[in-house]
Amino acid sequence: MDKYTEPHFDTSALITIDVQNDFTLPDAPARIPGTAEVVPNVVRLLQAYRRRGLPIVHMVRLYQRDGANVDVCRRELIENGKAIAAPGTDGAELVAALQPESHARLDAALLLSGAPQQIGPNEFALYKPRWGAFYQTVLEDFLRERHVDTLVFCGCNYPNCPRTSIYQASERDFRLALASDAMSQVYAKGEEEMANIGVSLLETGSLEERLK
Repeated sequence: MDKYTEPHFDTSALITIDVQNDFTLPDAPARIPGTAEVVPNVVRLLQAYRRRGLPIVHMVRLYQRDGANVDVCRRELIENGKAIAAPGTDGAELVAALQPESHARLDAALLLSGAPQQIGPNEFALYKPRWGAFYQTVLEDFLRERHVDTLVFCGCNYPNCPRTSIYQASERDFRLALASDAMSQVYAKGEEEMANIGVSLLETGSLEERLK
């Protein structure tokens, strides 16, 4: 870390990636191994951010049943009837442990329009149409309006959506941290790659201490 990459936790936001039932639960149709196991640490980070009143953004996927908005690598699967994170279904919902006390169901129509949905005090859900959290979303403007300069990432399936999102955030000059024990499918080479672009690799306990 140096003066340009060191996280500023007082002006940070927590970004969760795809911690939804259809990617997490044991019988889920698109279960990512290891995601259920990191949920307790994701919850610890959420609690730390809620205590501080700092912004939280849950990035979610919603696959329309006709496949119209689905990545090309999964489109045929959805067109053939596979329901994954379908709008309005329980499978698309955030895992129950992540939901704030006042949480209402995800508003699929609002999210698919590109607008953020507030689900708790300074806590929001935002739909992303592809791997990266910044691709065709309002995330950057949303964060800049709140004077956020540091992002802490946690959630589901590091090689795909989190990795892409972190690179996109780096391109936008955000300071970055990866909660390595609150992210599924993290591997040693990936951690090396993250460190090489100035991402701080921290475990949940360390992040909790820094947020006190």
